Amino acid sequence: MLEQTRLSNLVKSKGFELGFNQIGISKAEKLEKEVPRLEKWLNKGFHGTMSWMENHFDKRIDPTVLLPGTKSIVSFTLNYFPDEEMSNDEINISKYAYGEDYHFVIKRKLKELIKVLQDEIGDVQARAFVDSAPVMDKVWAQRSGLGWVGKNTNLIHPKMGSFFFVAELLLDIELDYDSGIKDYCGTCTKCIDECPTDAIVEPYVVDGSKCISYFTIELKSDIPITQKGKFENWAFGCDICQDVCPWNKFSQPHSESAFKPHPKLLSFEGEDWAELSEEVFREIFKKSAVKRTKFEGLKRNIKFISN
Repeated sequence: MLEQTRLSNLVKSKGFELGFNQIGISKAEKLEKEVPRLEKWLNKGFHGTMSWMENHFDKRIDPTVLLPGTKSIVSFTLNYFPDEEMSNDEINISKYAYGEDYHFVIKRKLKELIKVLQDEIGDVQARAFVDSAPVMDKVWAQRSGLGWVGKNTNLIHPKMGSFFFVAELLLDIELDYDSGIKDYCGTCTKCIDECPTDAIVEPYVVDGSKCISYFTIELKSDIPITQKGKFENWAFGCDICQDVCPWNKFSQPHSESAFKPHPKLLSFEGEDWAELSEEVFREIFKKSAVKRTKFEGLKRNIKFISN
């Protein structure tokens, strides 16, 4: 028991040292309650063309299938709320994409943490995940007390809001487990009321195929004409359901240098976006998650909301 506590403290102290804002630990086990919910969500087609959401169902609901021998899941959050935001008068992109792609930033930190654990413990099996595998990250983060999954299905913390990334570390060692916190959404429905595409079909259920983020990032074909005029200038991702959430009044600017935006990005105006060249796209979004939609995809989105 003392060893479990020592290792748990080591994981957390090193994680905080690496810049993570919150760290929680939960016991690895099959997510029995999530099985019918996930099946229902998939059967309704709420994943749209994201066929990968259907794959590896067994791994998605049971981490011990993903990494045999897994005993503990460590969840991390990393703040990305910027100290200065883009003007959304003409074109806007989600705040999480201002700086370097979070996948790379967080993976570097988790790999360093794994090395510390291996140096300390020796033969420890570990796998780090940042949106890169069938892991229900928000469920595990909620179980370990890092927040509750709100009506917009984002993880929300009462002192931090929701502008943070979530990542996990699967470990084959037993640790001290944390407990969850209660849901503080209450009777608020601002996220549901303000979604321009009605993607939040009911509290705690998002039809991903209606989300602006889906249309501007995941959808590779033409955006349906029925969505014309609904994007409110969002050309990559969307922050509306977070921007209107009362809990985000507690959001504080991040301290991660890698998330600082390219100097040119915040000064971009309508004409700059309309005349965006592939050369400038590569310069500004060289390390950004915006590269996911590629130059042609971003141009498609800009044209869709501008014409």
